[in-house]
Amino acid sequence: MGASGGIGQPMSLLLKLNPRISHLSLYDIVHTPGVAADLSHCSTKAKVTGHMGPDQLKACLEGCDIVVIPAGVPRKPGMTRDDLFNTNASIVRDLAEACSKFCPEAILCIISNPVNSTVPIASEVLQKAGVYNRNKIFGVSTLDIVRSNTFIAQAKGLDVNQVNCPVVGGHSGVTIVPLISQCTPPVSFPQDEREKLIVRIQNAGTEVVEAKAGAGSATLSMAYAGARFTNSMLEALNGEEGIVECAYVRSDETEAKYFATPLLLGKNGLEKNLGLGKLLDYEADLIKKAMPELKKNIEKGEEFVNKKA
Repeated sequence: MGASGGIGQPMSLLLKLNPRISHLSLYDIVHTPGVAADLSHCSTKAKVTGHMGPDQLKACLEGCDIVVIPAGVPRKPGMTRDDLFNTNASIVRDLAEACSKFCPEAILCIISNPVNSTVPIASEVLQKAGVYNRNKIFGVSTLDIVRSNTFIAQAKGLDVNQVNCPVVGGHSGVTIVPLISQCTPPVSFPQDEREKLIVRIQNAGTEVVEAKAGAGSATLSMAYAGARFTNSMLEALNGEEGIVECAYVRSDETEAKYFATPLLLGKNGLEKNLGLGKLLDYEADLIKKAMPELKKNIEKGEEFVNKKA
């Protein structure tokens, strides 16, 4: 959903390459037939269909197992993820409503920012529709993990494919908490380096927004991260075991109603929340600092749906 956009197009290409996908259904409000025609010429298994405009939502969504939502407006220099709120909140609300009608059993993977608020929005919409399953709604925070792995591998001269650093909390600024102490292989940094690394991971989205100088936000790395999470979900749906990804979900792990932690994925979506594990004091402190912002974001999302009712 949002297949013609800056994230949607490269992610659609990556998903077209995925042998686990039999039917790739693309939706947007503009240009979708062209994107679908273009992609359909790639010699891979997935059948591609393009759907444009609200009257084609039913045809797009019926029978879907997984719905990935990167739809929305990108961040521009000087904008916070909060500034995106009103536009993207309405888009996610409307698409979640469509999912509740046409594919109520599907797994929802939400990329549209601000994820800290859009996941609660989708959850509230599905609750109102009576089809809510907390194990089937995921805020895709994979880009935070991808960035952490990349930056750590670069700093330590490691093979990035072997590095896995869990990132917990939310998906913006101070709410992004990399658990470097739980990284595999184990790594350690002097305190000043570690602090700089954490700040870089938290602000990496802004790094891209500024480098693009008004031409958009992180699209290619987000498409890569979104395709990775979707592939993990497909593996789990196919019955493969031991599939673990961090994602932002309804959670009882902290005092925040939604919180990202490592999750064991399974045939029904979220199989088991693996929780926070053993934290170092500085990591526990980062989570404490994240809480006020995270709770505020969650409330904002819930209020958006409930005040419009």
